[in-house]
Amino acid sequence: MHRAQPKLDFIPPTFNPFILRLVHWSLPILQRFRLLYWLPAGISHIETINGETLVELFHQFQIGEIRLILAFRHCEVDDPLSGLYLLSRAIPKIARQQGINLQSPIHSHFMYDRGMTIWVGDWLGWLFARMGGIPVHRGKTLDWQAMKKARELLIKGKFPLTVAPEGATNGHSEIVSPLEPGVAQLAFWCAEDLAKANRIEKVIVVPINIQYHYINPQWSKLDWLLSKLETDCGLSERPRRPHSRINKTAELPLTSSKQVITSTNAPENLYYLRLLRLGEYLLSEMEQFYCRFYHHHWSDLSQDSISSEENLTIRLQKLLDVSLEVGEAYFGLKKKGNIIERCRRLEEAGWNYIYRENLTEFKNLSPFKRGLADWIATEADLRMLHMRLVESFVAVTGTYIPEKPCFERCAETSLILFDAIARIKGSKNPRRPRLGWRKTTVTIGEPIPISDRLSAYRKNRQGAKQAVAQLTQDLQTALQDMIV
Repeated sequence: MHRAQPKLDFIPPTFNPFILRLVHWSLPILQRFRLLYWLPAGISHIETINGETLVELFHQFQIGEIRLILAFRHCEVDDPLSGLYLLSRAIPKIARQQGINLQSPIHSHFMYDRGMTIWVGDWLGWLFARMGGIPVHRGKTLDWQAMKKARELLIKGKFPLTVAPEGATNGHSEIVSPLEPGVAQLAFWCAEDLAKANRIEKVIVVPINIQYHYINPQWSKLDWLLSKLETDCGLSERPRRPHSRINKTAELPLTSSKQVITSTNAPENLYYLRLLRLGEYLLSEMEQFYCRFYHHHWSDLSQDSISSEENLTIRLQKLLDVSLEVGEAYFGLKKKGNIIERCRRLEEAGWNYIYRENLTEFKNLSPFKRGLADWIATEADLRMLHMRLVESFVAVTGTYIPEKPCFERCAETSLILFDAIARIKGSKNPRRPRLGWRKTTVTIGEPIPISDRLSAYRKNRQGAKQAVAQLTQDLQTALQDMIV
């Protein structure tokens, strides 16, 4: 972004059933083929577990017994395709099998990051609005305009409301990031609004997990991707010895690419070695980068007292902290909250420098003032790259693969490294390679009723905070427990 822009206006939802039907019609094509550069797709099968629960909840919603919030796990950019399939294909099919007559269309309003229209294009905002989407400024302490619209649709909308409580993707099918309190707060607001209106509907939050599995692990494609990353980093040879945590008894020789691919002796161990070396190289390079150009110095970690995986995790967390500190120092922000909260504040600070709400007559700026505005927008965009780097690694640890060596975890970690390296090379929206056909498993969790918690929420301000925190924690546990 090299030019300042007018402020980002709210995009009101204007649901259009024809547009929804068109999207539903094109869904099989979107699942299988990459029609958009930011969607890897390659999904050949979507499995639904406990779909009968959601059918019953939609039935209760449509006859006016409940108001419903769908709390979807959001780990990858492909998640909306799985959610659309669930509502447009799986739920109607299960309803017919059970003899339950649901009104068409089976759909939900949803909340999405306002930044998506910046990365992908204004057309996405047009499409999401006509599908009933509500844009949210993630970096604001509370986006009141978005919350007001969501609150209105929760009690008056024709459809339930879908929210991703994690707030952003983390690239890991088997790690749930710390949840934001938005879902819990919306649920209590809805319950209060219904009570004030003397309405009898109950408020239900249902956790929904999405998890991906590669149908036939394509080690050859993973080998190609790692070779590309190694070439980008100047690492031409594969590591010659195994890591002690993976294989303590057998020496893994340096082999040819073909031998590595066809080996039946735990190929994930061989690829973990390459990922470990890539990770250590990138960490060392980035530590030197921030030391030389941003004057941050690093304390040495004792290799004798901790494992290499723990060492890697500690170094990575320190690197992410320093990356955020560089951005915070430029924008004059205090270091406050967890990594995700700091990322959101940095993003909002950058947007405020680029999308200028204080320039009321933006089009009539003098060339000189426009030049200054463009100057600061360019610099803000550059400073935000530190935050984007952190976003890529927000859930990465050195123990993720050793805890459960498998193709999925090796592939996820490789793709995260691909994103980071591509961004450093200059691509803000890197086109991810596909590593094989995948199956999606969508699991419907146990519904969480809000009515029993409302009295504690209404008790006082402290009680409200505790009720929101407890519901958020219960939702976190429910999503984590559904991971297999």
